[in-house]
Amino acid sequence: MPDKVAPADIDETPLPREIPIAYAKRIAAAKAKKAAAENSGAIVVAADTVVALGRRILPKADTAEQARSCLKLLSGRRHRVLTAVSIMSPEGKLKTRLVTSIVQFKRLSAPEMDAYLATQEWQGKAGGYAIQGKAATLITFISGSYSNIVGLPLHETVFMLKDAGYERV
Repeated sequence: MPDKVAPADIDETPLPREIPIAYAKRIAAAKAKKAAAENSGAIVVAADTVVALGRRILPKADTAEQARSCLKLLSGRRHRVLTAVSIMSPEGKLKTRLVTSIVQFKRLSAPEMDAYLATQEWQGKAGGYAIQGKAATLITFISGSYSNIVGLPLHETVFMLKDAGYERV
């Protein structure tokens, strides 16, 4: 169990022409560096999850309109869910790993989109959906790590923590 959970308040604006992989790695590393600066001597875990449609980074939906726009783009298509995990060791050594999963939505009707938006599960979620909730009924295909799609690739994170000197009890 973590000793502390603290958000790293950083600017998450994509750089001009930044591709999704580079963006996810940059943001996760920046979060880890900021958290490590505020918690010296700790093992710091930070991550960022991106929903990517080609070279396009879909937003973390703040409004129903943003979520609807994402769902329209994802409807009937495959997309990538990229999570970069950065771990800073107590000695200040930073390691970042990227995990990619593929997800496909069924073709969504307007009433299906309306029903999903009414759940409010999309709020603050990359790509405007949360697979661990009602969106699971709209998914026809996944390849890769389910926990990555939820937001943190657990297998890879545990391996990285062990490499940083943390042993599970």
